[in-house]
Amino acid sequence: MTERYVNIIGAGLSGLSAAVTLSRKGIHTNLISLQPSERAQSVLAEGGINGALDTMGENDTVSEHFNDTMKGGCYLESESAVRLLTENAPEVILELYRLGTPFNNENGKLSLRNFGGQKKKRTAFAKSSTGKMIMTALIDEVRKYEAQGFVQRYPHHELVGINVSHGQLRDITVKDIYTGEFYSFGGCTILCVGGLNGFFEGMTTGTTQNTGNAAALAFNAGVRFANLEFIQYHPTTVQISGKRMLVSEAARGEGGRLYAVKKSGEPYYFMEEKYPELGNLMPRDVVSREMYFVTHSSEYGGEVFLDMTSLSEEIWQNKLSDLRKEIISYMKLDPKTAPVPVSPGIHFFMGGIRVNDRHETNIKGLLAAGEAACKYHGANRLGGNSMLGAVYGGKTAAETAEKYADPSEKICLSQYNESVSSPSIRTKLRDILLGGLGIVRSENEIRQMIDKLNGLLSREDLSEIDKMRIELGLAMAESAYARKESRGAHFRSDFPSSSEKFRKISVVSYKNGERILKFISAESEGE
Repeated sequence: MTERYVNIIGAGLSGLSAAVTLSRKGIHTNLISLQPSERAQSVLAEGGINGALDTMGENDTVSEHFNDTMKGGCYLESESAVRLLTENAPEVILELYRLGTPFNNENGKLSLRNFGGQKKKRTAFAKSSTGKMIMTALIDEVRKYEAQGFVQRYPHHELVGINVSHGQLRDITVKDIYTGEFYSFGGCTILCVGGLNGFFEGMTTGTTQNTGNAAALAFNAGVRFANLEFIQYHPTTVQISGKRMLVSEAARGEGGRLYAVKKSGEPYYFMEEKYPELGNLMPRDVVSREMYFVTHSSEYGGEVFLDMTSLSEEIWQNKLSDLRKEIISYMKLDPKTAPVPVSPGIHFFMGGIRVNDRHETNIKGLLAAGEAACKYHGANRLGGNSMLGAVYGGKTAAETAEKYADPSEKICLSQYNESVSSPSIRTKLRDILLGGLGIVRSENEIRQMIDKLNGLLSREDLSEIDKMRIELGLAMAESAYARKESRGAHFRSDFPSSSEKFRKISVVSYKNGERILKFISAESEGE
């Protein structure tokens, strides 16, 4: 019998989930990644994974998880997709538990914690290293299928080409970064390449190894993107060498409190005063925006602090021990005894590759999952839904990819004209984007950003990949300019209210050297 293959680019949560799903169906996978799974960005995820398991006696339901997700995303998500996500969430968590994820539990029942934007305890966790623990379980499961010959791993391989002909994927090109050799892989491909962290080097909580080049290649190949204006700033991060370090939302879920200092020296617990129902656990866009306002007010000092000094010894030992170690290591202060100065940092990209409910792109034979794909999070992602979306999305993409699976051939290319990005151009692109895509935006700032990007694009010394990156940067900028309202993570000071006119997703494509932007219904399968 002829073996059937699917290529998977990326070996984080969504990539491993896809590989396991396909292997169980008897389909072979080429698991291609720049880094081995142990160094994937998914390992950095801390707080937990959502599912209405209702083990805490709060009468939680799938319907409430669905409603919270839709509300948190400001109703820009596909209702059908979110319903599938939330309905499958309990089984996703239980399957991960069966695979050996050491979720915290009491008396055989999984413990659940509070997370932002949700009134019920719904987030399963493994102390504050949930991503690492889930990844370890999935890595072991994939190794079983490697041993059986279903998974062929290609670590240290970078995607450098996506070749499309007449709306159908022809093949992909990858580079072995150890040997410098180039290979072509034919057949169906699932992109599990993460978010657009590489467009904001040093300013995100994501891995420094994510360049964003894979997204730029996809955009240049004609793949449609959606909701690029929605960038989540996590409220509690700190700057460390080369990136932002996340201070997990779990800290606030367990009772951590945000405050600013009044001129009189008194602490001002602004979230609790403004939002008495959820307080410090309001959705992340709200918390980040309130932090921006309070630090830009003359009534308070320019810093916000996260106070965890009242947390019990039991919480520190059993739920936040890893977080405490990180803060002590990187900041040289103990959060058990001293407040931690925090500020918002770029954490997650709700926008990405436009996929349907089956995770297909507009290019036949090309799918996407995880943070690379735009599907479940609308205008603002709820904490705890990212790992759920990655695992469930990888599984869904794999189930769809089964129909595309065909014999695959790996061909060594004798020559390939690789395009290399310039560090100085990447820095310029980052600084321009940061100038217009902050927590609070205005037409003037966005217009200046677009003008600067067009000026950068006109330079004659650009490589091809730099041109592709700038084109995708312009797609982000133009999406932000066109959305003349405030919704979720996109806050316009000149349009501070939401508009029913814009209760649609932005979709942008690149064709014949032009960017085309449209607003369409989230439920639309076309465009």
